[in-house]
Amino acid sequence: MNKSELAKAVSDAAGITRAQAGDAVDAVIDSVVKSAKKGDSVQLAGFGTFHAKHRDAREVRNPRTGEKMMSKAKTSLAFRPASALKDI
Repeated sequence: MNKSELAKAVSDAAGITRAQAGDAVDAVIDSVVKSAKKGDSVQLAGFGTFHAKHRDAREVRNPRTGEKMMSKAKTSLAFRPASALKDI
Protein backbone atom coordinates (compact mmCIF):
# COMPACT_ATOMS: atom_id res chain seq x y z
CA MET A 1 0.00 0.00 0.00
CA ASN A 2 1.38 3.40 -0.94
CA LYS A 3 0.50 6.82 0.48
CA SER A 4 -2.34 7.56 -1.96
CA GLU A 5 -3.89 4.14 -1.29
CA LEU A 6 -3.63 4.81 2.45
CA ALA A 7 -5.32 8.18 1.98
CA LYS A 8 -8.13 6.49 0.02
CA ALA A 9 -8.59 3.90 2.79
CA VAL A 10 -8.69 6.66 5.44
CA SER A 11 -11.16 8.60 3.30
CA ASP A 12 -13.47 5.60 2.97
CA ALA A 13 -13.24 4.67 6.66
CA ALA A 14 -13.72 8.19 8.04
CA GLY A 15 -16.23 9.45 5.50
CA ILE A 16 -14.09 12.43 4.47
CA THR A 17 -12.78 13.56 1.09
CA ARG A 18 -9.60 12.10 -0.33
CA ALA A 19 -7.96 15.53 -0.13
CA GLN A 20 -8.74 15.79 3.59
CA ALA A 21 -7.52 12.24 4.15
CA GLY A 22 -4.33 12.99 2.21
CA ASP A 23 -3.74 16.06 4.37
CA ALA A 24 -4.30 13.97 7.51
CA VAL A 25 -1.83 11.29 6.35
CA ASP A 26 0.74 13.99 5.52
CA ALA A 27 0.25 15.59 8.95
CA VAL A 28 0.82 12.28 10.74
CA ILE A 29 3.98 11.57 8.74
CA ASP A 30 5.31 15.10 9.34
CA SER A 31 4.65 14.80 13.08
CA VAL A 32 6.48 11.47 13.30
CA VAL A 33 9.48 12.86 11.39
CA LYS A 34 9.65 16.05 13.50
CA SER A 35 9.48 14.06 16.73
CA ALA A 36 12.21 11.70 15.57
CA LYS A 37 14.46 14.62 14.61
CA LYS A 38 14.05 16.00 18.15
CA GLY A 39 14.95 12.60 19.59
CA ASP A 40 11.44 11.86 20.85
CA SER A 41 9.51 8.69 20.14
CA VAL A 42 5.94 8.44 18.87
CA GLN A 43 3.90 5.69 20.54
CA LEU A 44 0.66 4.61 18.89
CA ALA A 45 -1.22 2.24 21.19
CA GLY A 46 -1.96 -1.08 19.53
CA PHE A 47 0.22 -0.21 16.53
CA GLY A 48 3.80 0.44 17.62
CA THR A 49 6.51 2.98 18.32
CA PHE A 50 8.54 5.11 15.92
CA HIS A 51 11.88 6.23 17.34
CA ALA A 52 15.24 7.61 16.25
CA LYS A 53 18.02 5.03 16.27
CA HIS A 54 21.67 6.08 16.31
CA ARG A 55 24.15 3.98 14.36
CA ASP A 56 27.85 4.39 15.08
CA ALA A 57 30.48 4.77 12.39
CA ARG A 58 31.89 1.40 11.38
CA GLU A 59 34.33 -0.18 8.99
CA VAL A 60 32.77 -1.37 5.74
CA ARG A 61 34.11 -2.94 2.58
CA ASN A 62 33.55 -1.84 -1.03
CA PRO A 63 32.04 -4.94 -2.68
CA ARG A 64 33.71 -4.23 -6.05
CA THR A 65 37.25 -3.50 -4.91
CA GLY A 66 37.36 -5.01 -1.44
CA GLU A 67 38.75 -1.69 -0.17
CA LYS A 68 38.10 -0.99 3.52
CA MET A 69 36.53 2.34 4.42
CA MET A 70 34.63 3.94 7.27
CA SER A 71 30.91 4.61 7.06
CA LYS A 72 29.59 7.73 8.74
CA ALA A 73 27.65 7.68 11.99
CA LYS A 74 23.98 8.29 11.30
CA THR A 75 20.56 8.41 12.85
CA SER A 76 17.66 6.63 11.19
CA LEU A 77 13.98 6.15 11.90
CA ALA A 78 13.08 2.77 13.40
CA PHE A 79 9.73 1.14 14.08
CA ARG A 80 8.97 -1.31 16.87
CA PRO A 81 5.58 -3.00 16.35
CA ALA A 82 3.17 -3.50 19.23
CA SER A 83 2.86 -7.05 20.51
CA ALA A 84 -0.60 -7.33 18.92
CA LEU A 85 0.96 -6.79 15.48
CA LYS A 86 3.76 -9.29 15.98
CA ASP A 87 1.31 -12.19 15.73
CA ILE A 88 -0.16 -11.27 12.33
